[in-house]
Amino acid sequence: MSDVTTLVAAKKMLDFAIDGVAMQAEDGQTVIQAARANGVHIPHFCWHPELSVPGNCRICMVEIVQETGDPWFDIACNMPVTTGMRVLTNSEMIKALRKDTMQFITLNHPVDCGICNKSGECMLQDYHYELNGAASLSRDPKTHATKFFPLSDRIMLDNERCIMCTLCVRFTNEVSGSKALGAVNRGDHALIRPAEDADFNLDVYSDNVIDLCPVGALLSTELLSHARVWYLQATQSVCPGCERGCSIEVWHRKHEWKLNALDPQLNTRIDRVTPHENPEVNGLWVCNKARDLAHLFERPRAEQAMQLGVAVELAEATSAAAQLIGAARNPRAIVSSWGSNEELAAFHAAFGDSMPGFVKADHVPLPGETIEDHLLIKPDKNPNRKAALALYPALSERVHEALPASTDLVLVWGEGFDSARVPAGAKVIRLSSYVHADNAGADVFIPISVQTERSGHYTNFAGVVTAFHACFPVKPGIAHAEPVFAALSAGIAAEWRA
Repeated sequence: MSDVTTLVAAKKMLDFAIDGVAMQAEDGQTVIQAARANGVHIPHFCWHPELSVPGNCRICMVEIVQETGDPWFDIACNMPVTTGMRVLTNSEMIKALRKDTMQFITLNHPVDCGICNKSGECMLQDYHYELNGAASLSRDPKTHATKFFPLSDRIMLDNERCIMCTLCVRFTNEVSGSKALGAVNRGDHALIRPAEDADFNLDVYSDNVIDLCPVGALLSTELLSHARVWYLQATQSVCPGCERGCSIEVWHRKHEWKLNALDPQLNTRIDRVTPHENPEVNGLWVCNKARDLAHLFERPRAEQAMQLGVAVELAEATSAAAQLIGAARNPRAIVSSWGSNEELAAFHAAFGDSMPGFVKADHVPLPGETIEDHLLIKPDKNPNRKAALALYPALSERVHEALPASTDLVLVWGEGFDSARVPAGAKVIRLSSYVHADNAGADVFIPISVQTERSGHYTNFAGVVTAFHACFPVKPGIAHAEPVFAALSAGIAAEWRA
C-alpha cells in the first residue's frame, strides 16, 4: 500500500447533515470546520482556523436535532462531528439566540461606524445587519474604556470597540511567539494590554492582529483614517522582501474613486498591504516588512533616460546602448535578482552566451532587520534569486574575477552594484528604477518599471512560482525591462549585420 493510500485510509470519514443536506466530515473535525470544508458559513468572531478555540463569543451556536427528545444547542467551533449528526444553522431558535447574542456583544460597543477604519469590512457591522438589525434594547449608559491606547509604535487599540475575542492574544502566543499581548481584568472591565515582560514592537508579525481583529479595535497608526475600504481595490502580488515570496494583496485607489482636486499621486500610491492566503508559501500571514512595501516602492523614481548624464529620449538611449553592446568585444552583465521570470528569460534570450552574466543581490539585510526566523522570514532579501541563478552564476565578492581588466562594457541591471567596481575604461549601461548618483555617471541610463507597474512571476527558494500583477500605469519615459532587452538584442543583430 502506497503512502498516499495509507494516508487516505487513515482519514475516517463521517456522514452527517447540515440544514438537511448530507455531507461528510473527517473524524475529529468540529462542526464549524466541517461546515467550512463543505462551503457552509457559520458566523464567528473568536474562532480562527489557525488558532486555538476559546469559545467565548457564542455567535456560532447551532442546533442539534435528535431522533427522540428535545434538540440541544452548542457552539459549532468546539463541538466535534459525530456519525449521523443533524445540524441546523439557521433555525428559528438559532436566529433568536444569535439576535440575543448580538444584543449582548453590541451592548457597550460605541457604534461609531462612520469614523471607524474597519467600516466596510467589519464582521460586527455585517453580522448586526444579518442577524440582528435592531437598535439596542438597553437604555443604560454604555461603559466607556480607553481610546487610542498604543500597543506598540505601529498599532493603536480602541478598547471601546474591542469585543474581547482574544484573537490578537492567541496570535502572539501561538503563531508569532512573542507572547506580547494579554487580557487584564474581567467582565466589561476586561482590556487587552501589552505583556509586562515582552515588547510588542519586537514582534515582526504584529500587524497580522489588525487583520485578525473582527472589529475596528486594532488600528495601524500609519494608516489611521487613510482611506475607506470601498474606495480601494486589491491587486494580487508577491512580497519581494525575501526569498520566500509571500503572496500579498496590494490595496490602491479604484479608478472610479480617483481624486481630482487633490494630489494626483494619491491615486497611484499603495494604501495598504495584506496577506493573500497561499498554503504553499505563507499560509495566512505576512511579516511587517510586507506591510511596509509602500516605503520601498515609493522611493524617488528615476524617470529620465540619460546619455553621459544628459537627458535624452528613451528611444535614443536604447539605440545608444545597442551600439555600445554591438561594439563591445568583452562585455559583462550584472543581473538583477529582482527581475521576474519573464524578464530573466528575455534577458537570456537576448544575450545568451554572448554577454556572460553574474547574479547580484539587489538588496541586503538592513541594520536591525530580522535575518531569518521560525515562521516565514528567509535570509536572502531578494525575491527571484533562485530563478536568476538557474541561468547565471552568482557574482563573487571578488568582483575582479567576474569583471577582468579586459572588460570593455558592463550592463548593470537593477540596484545593489557600485559603478566604482567597474574596470577602468569600460563603458557602463545601467537599467534601474530609482534615483541614484550612478545613473548620471553611466554612458547610457534607461529607467525601468517596478513590480507594481508590470505583471510577471517569481520563483521562491523552494521552487514555488507565484504571479504578481500590475497595480499602476507606467509613466511616460519609463520602459519595461523585457521589451528593452528585446530591443537591445535587435540592435546588436543590426550592428552585426552592418
